[in-house]
Amino acid sequence: MTESQRPSGEHPTYPSYGNPYGTGDAAYPPPPSHRPAEPIAAGPGTTVWPGPGSSAGHGEHGGHGGEGPGPMPSGAAPAPARHRARRPVALLTAVAVAAAIVGGGTATVVTQLTGTGTTTTSSSGVVPGTTVAQSSKGSVAGVAEAVSPMIVEINATSTAGESTGSGVVITSDGEVVTNNHVISGASSIEVRLSTGRTYPAKVVGTDPDKDLALIRLQGASGLKTATLGDSSKVAVGDQVVAIGSPEGLTGTVTSGIVSALDRDVTVAKDDGSGQGQGQGGQEQWPFEFGGRQFNGDTGESTTTYKAIQTDASLNPGNSGGALINMNGEIIGINSAMYSAGSSGGSSSSSAGSVGLGFAIPVNTLKADLDTLRSGDGS
Repeated sequence: MTESQRPSGEHPTYPSYGNPYGTGDAAYPPPPSHRPAEPIAAGPGTTVWPGPGSSAGHGEHGGHGGEGPGPMPSGAAPAPARHRARRPVALLTAVAVAAAIVGGGTATVVTQLTGTGTTTTSSSGVVPGTTVAQSSKGSVAGVAEAVSPMIVEINATSTAGESTGSGVVITSDGEVVTNNHVISGASSIEVRLSTGRTYPAKVVGTDPDKDLALIRLQGASGLKTATLGDSSKVAVGDQVVAIGSPEGLTGTVTSGIVSALDRDVTVAKDDGSGQGQGQGGQEQWPFEFGGRQFNGDTGESTTTYKAIQTDASLNPGNSGGALINMNGEIIGINSAMYSAGSSGGSSSSSAGSVGLGFAIPVNTLKADLDTLRSGDGS
């Protein structure tokens, strides 16, 4: 062990670094005039105190807690070791502050990536206000899976024969909305659910002016019901899904976009004779658009409504079915379709859809529900 060779009673001599305060000899710098620094808060549960040499580092104990070395001798400069001691503390402070900042930033990034900010989702995984699963939102498959159980096939028998159309379940006890022309003049109505179960149905009310009708399934309960949307929010270009029973093919799904809004479509106001209802499930309902007649003669008694135009494929049997947005909400009741072979009164049974279909806006239906339920529109 090396012993100190310093003579007793003598103070160590420190090298002079110059006097920054203007005197000839090196001197210990006087305390600063400002107040001692407060502790630095570096994050929850962590406090960092200023190190030696800071505004709190001068005084009797040199900035350390407890006892420390006495005052420096007059004429002696601060030891370099004391200056070097500041660096670890400053580094610790910087690291602590940086950690707090990075930690907060990381939490923000995680929140953004996981979507766990202020937005909440249903615990059942369903888009709030709809029947579409959160994981399938925005997909045709998701909409089809969610809404298909609410769309039914309607078979109506009249003196003119049989017709096939579609309907939308709106109450759990069996209220179903459809087109007036699907059930007009029917002596009996049978409804088939997507499960294959059938129910007899009775007409509750009709509104030929709007080509709407309300029927009720007999003995039904606990049915899944559709969500009626807001057709005033529909925009041209919105993606849509159509579900119905064209040519008796129950639960057929097609998709497309909204092609136009507020199209003037004119349909016949059926007098109960079953005019325009074909046989063998090939329902043909005449309508007028742009001054031309399609699917036959509309006759003298007609009504005109503002329709949503879509390029989703609609075929005979889709009438009364649903036009649906990508949130699974009903935005229209499909009512008419144009077929290249249907103009001039010719049959369109073999022509098929060419992407010009029309639907009654759902807001028209919602405004008419009380009238339909009361039967006043019949």
